[in-house]
Amino acid sequence: MILINLLPHREAARKRRRELFQAIMVASALGGLAIAAMIYWWFQVMIADQQGRNDFLRQEIKVLEGQIKEIATIEDEIAALQARQKAVEDLQSDRNLPVHLLNELVMQLPDGVYVTSLKQADQVVTMQGMAQSNERVSEMLRNLSSNTPWFSKPELVEIVAANVALTPKDQRRVASFNLRFQLMRSSDVQKAADAASGAASGK
Repeated sequence: MILINLLPHREAARKRRRELFQAIMVASALGGLAIAAMIYWWFQVMIADQQGRNDFLRQEIKVLEGQIKEIATIEDEIAALQARQKAVEDLQSDRNLPVHLLNELVMQLPDGVYVTSLKQADQVVTMQGMAQSNERVSEMLRNLSSNTPWFSKPELVEIVAANVALTPKDQRRVASFNLRFQLMRSSDVQKAADAASGAASGK
């Protein structure tokens, strides 16, 4: 006996496939939403963690900025103390400068040179005098520039010919000069001496 199925089985199979596809799509959508929610939650956790680290770094930076300001203040105080200490040391060493000035002038002035005026303003010494000739003035300038560590930068300001009356009948022709030079501090002379001794020992 032959059985014939007259029910619409194709439509039923299509309906089952459509329902299965819809169920899969709904499940996929829910899975995608769950995964997106998990990713979003993970990123939020990471962002919160990074923000916490940023806040901690900002607090530490503020602490370091305060310490840097304190260090800068301390450095300024140290620099001011060093400047005051150097000023005191310079004052102490400058007490003997007039002695060195006169002592060196006695040794460096050649014969035939006479000083008529000597003035000091800070470290600059202005000297006026007379010499028997221009050559004596040149010799004096060489001595002041190379023979003593206490003087530096001698500069001839003016030299003119003049007459000096030794007696009413004895007139001498002389060179009247005006020059200036730098008087070195004791600390600078000591530094130059130490540098020269170091260079000599290095050889």
